[in-house]
Amino acid sequence: MTAAVPAVGAVATAAVPAARRTAAKWVALAFALVTLALAAVDTARFTPGGPRYQLTESHAWIPSFGVRYELGVDGIAVMLTLLTAVLVPVVMAAGWHDADRPSSPAFGEEGPYRGRYHWRPVQGFFALILLVEAMVVISFESTDVFLFYLFFEAMLIPMYFLIGGFGDRAGSRGAEEQAAQRSYAAVKFLLYNLAGGLVMLAAVIGLYAVTAHQLGSGTFSLTEILRARAEGRLQFSTTAERWIFLGFFFAFAVKAPLWPLHTWLPNAMGESTAPVAVLITAVVDKVGTFAMLRYCLQLFPGASTWATPVVLALAAVGILYGALLAVGQRDIKRLVAFASISHFGFIILGIFAMTSQGQSGAALYMVNHGISTAAWLLVAGFLISRRGSRLIADYGGVQKVAPVLAGTFLVGGLATLSLPGLAPFVSEFLVLVGTFTRYPALGVVATVGIVFAALYVLVLHQRTMTGPVKEEVAAIKDLGVRELVVVAPLIALLLFLGVFPKPVTDVINPAVRDTLSDVHRTDPAPQINAVAKEAAK
Repeated sequence: MTAAVPAVGAVATAAVPAARRTAAKWVALAFALVTLALAAVDTARFTPGGPRYQLTESHAWIPSFGVRYELGVDGIAVMLTLLTAVLVPVVMAAGWHDADRPSSPAFGEEGPYRGRYHWRPVQGFFALILLVEAMVVISFESTDVFLFYLFFEAMLIPMYFLIGGFGDRAGSRGAEEQAAQRSYAAVKFLLYNLAGGLVMLAAVIGLYAVTAHQLGSGTFSLTEILRARAEGRLQFSTTAERWIFLGFFFAFAVKAPLWPLHTWLPNAMGESTAPVAVLITAVVDKVGTFAMLRYCLQLFPGASTWATPVVLALAAVGILYGALLAVGQRDIKRLVAFASISHFGFIILGIFAMTSQGQSGAALYMVNHGISTAAWLLVAGFLISRRGSRLIADYGGVQKVAPVLAGTFLVGGLATLSLPGLAPFVSEFLVLVGTFTRYPALGVVATVGIVFAALYVLVLHQRTMTGPVKEEVAAIKDLGVRELVVVAPLIALLLFLGVFPKPVTDVINPAVRDTLSDVHRTDPAPQINAVAKEAAK
């Protein structure tokens, strides 16, 4: 039901007559709020420590190929579904007027079409957001591999149109150059993710072939495959397991994104409006890291252990690479994009550290990163829409003319660098603790990434918010009521989860224990040297 509501909402929003643009927005927002209410109810119904997959649903779909419409959530999936349901209404409110602006600077005060405005379809913009939400939610809830793959790929289509058709218009570039850059970013996003999806399709077919050969009939059911493996009825050869694992992991690493498969993200986020950029990095990309936990580790435990050293090395490189490139950025949104690449490195590091603290931190990081990035990026979007530029050098002294905007921007930035007392600190700390216990050298590398995070966040704030007020900045207005309504819940969540993350960790920890059991890993025994032993006596 949680996935069906936004899907129906997308159709209803698209069906609103073209002239009733405001009505279309309210229809879309109403469906998003209903989805949020349903997600909250599902979270309340979920029993931590109960059956691994709850709120299950299973119906025959394509019986001849073993495909079922099969849904179920564990603790991680239910929290990511709730995160998605929280962020979509926020994104809609933040982008309330994004489709009301002229589609090109040529339609306005100057140019060959002076005085004529070409409006982008509001119905399409909000319907596409709801469609993305429906596909992301069903990806989190699916326990059928083929059903997951279908929506894992299908969500690329609405995202392609949101990036290319409703992209950012801020900047001094001409209309044709802006359109070319948006088109390039959208196509690059689509091609990278389609390539990953095609590799995964081969792996999905391979998984079906193995189950058909050993079980007598092929199946895509995650629960059935796990049960067959536990009972010894299904066994992968080492070679087959590794190749199928690589097919799945490659697709998820592109989506996440993991270095060096990350290059589509800065383009896509830079050319998108801030609300769409939040959809990309705070919602859609989480499907990739979530799928590593659900499919790579659970279905292919041997191959996951085999690949761990390489994956950890790539994650560590991603942490440093993303942070270093964020330090050198001149574009605000590209800076946030590279910061997110660094954060996804932390998430993947926690997943493959194969410790309870690391994986709990990674799952919590997915939630906290979504909230903190949304807060920081949306306030940045409000700033960019006022000034009409994404360049850091075009700002200065904003806190003197818009103190509330500057204050919320600072809170979002401090959350991004994981300041103690804000939500990401807890998750990043757990990832580091879980990594140090098994891979201390990688823990040191990841800690260096935190230092660079402080550098790019504080330098960005100093250059944009402090100092003398630039002439072009003097007319910037502070946040309005709608914008405060957008930002306030995100900041409240950052503060609440920063001091009391227990409601989330209690839900995700049983799922983490189950996953570690699947890969036959336990936490390393504490190392106590002789001096410590004597002191203890």
